[in-house]
Amino acid sequence: MNLLIGLLNIAIEEDNNRVSYLMQKAEILAEIELFYLLPHQRRWKTWFPEVIHYYADVDKTRVEIKRLIKEGEWDTKEFTEMRKNLFKVLRIEHNLNDNEVMLEKLKSHDEKLEKLDKLEKLEEKLEKLEKLLEEKHAK
Repeated sequence: MNLLIGLLNIAIEEDNNRVSYLMQKAEILAEIELFYLLPHQRRWKTWFPEVIHYYADVDKTRVEIKRLIKEGEWDTKEFTEMRKNLFKVLRIEHNLNDNEVMLEKLKSHDEKLEKLDKLEKLEEKLEKLEKLLEEKHAK
């Protein structure tokens, strides 16, 4: 444990970044929970409650969610009811259908599909040409 704490301190001094500290801490805790605890210890409700309450600053949370939406990193597939409640509490207006980043991604996927269709047509033509060449060589 002392070694892990020392590594965490070194990481904090190098970047002085709280996020990297929290990420490393979470990784270490997950490793300890998975590999160093006995199965009956992992089931202790006092150590591992089913619900963890997290307190966050409303303004910072609002800014971060808007940034994630703008950059297209806001995952819209999970926790839909919780997300709606969060938007309501934070007074964020966001229509999932109007997400510009998602539209741009869809357009790029459409372009890739068009290229794929062209490649398939070229493959068909190539196969026809190969058959013609084989027939000519056979004669």
